[in-house]
Amino acid sequence: MRTAPPYLVLAVIAAALALSALWRFFVRLRRERQVADTPQVRIRSAAQGYVKVSGRAQPGGSAPIASPLTSRPCVWWSYEIAHQEHDSKGNTRWSVQESATSVDLFVLSDGDAQCLVGPVKAEITPTTANVWYGDDSWPCGPPPAGDISLPLLHTGKWRYTERLLGVGDWLTVMGELRSHSEVGDVAAAIAAKLHEWKQDQAALLARFDLDHDGKLSAAEWEAARQAAAAECQTHKLQSAIARTSVISQPANGEPFLIAARSTTQLERRERLYAALDFALGLIGVMVCAWAIRHTA
Repeated sequence: MRTAPPYLVLAVIAAALALSALWRFFVRLRRERQVADTPQVRIRSAAQGYVKVSGRAQPGGSAPIASPLTSRPCVWWSYEIAHQEHDSKGNTRWSVQESATSVDLFVLSDGDAQCLVGPVKAEITPTTANVWYGDDSWPCGPPPAGDISLPLLHTGKWRYTERLLGVGDWLTVMGELRSHSEVGDVAAAIAAKLHEWKQDQAALLARFDLDHDGKLSAAEWEAARQAAAAECQTHKLQSAIARTSVISQPANGEPFLIAARSTTQLERRERLYAALDFALGLIGVMVCAWAIRHTA
């Protein structure tokens, strides 16, 4: 069987890498335009739809959540545990044994207002990212001081990776803002009002016992229910309507980004990635052309 000339093989590999890099360049360029062209807004004035907002991350509940590996307080975590394995040829690889990512909503506050952020399926740039090694399938403690994680110099057959968004960290979030208003369950409010009135039978009878027979007939009880409904409706109209806003994965394919970056830093990062992909694509094209010339 005749083997392909090495220059031809190199040309095919370089062409494939060039096409891949240039495809990533156009994807990155489109995303960089979306990041740059989406205006940053305040949470209070943000309209429903695709938005870019910034603010401080706060827990969604009464207390921060704890990361599973190190129990550090945070608003989001992701971890991976991998084991070092060797095949029959002596090659070494890391086999992931366990991984998980939190799905808890957290609060983003810009000082004037706040909203919830649902991190599921977001591309997250964490504020803390640690990689360390050990001899057990579960780490015995936090990462070593200084977080020196050199893969070639590590000791231990287990590798632990943990990524966090910390409480109070400044984040930029790009995603789809959805809002809904809550005014409470009117039926439950009517039932609660009637239960309250029943606690004072004398007042209830004085108000609704029209025939003064000491008990409420079906018609009189219906009148009481109607009065409770009218009172609850009036209270509902006078009460403030609670507006809950959540930023989550866009429905139309726009990037869903949560980054521990300012908007300027985020735009700069996207431009840098696009430029790197373009440079790799050009290098691939040049190598492919060089290899083709040598096949002649």
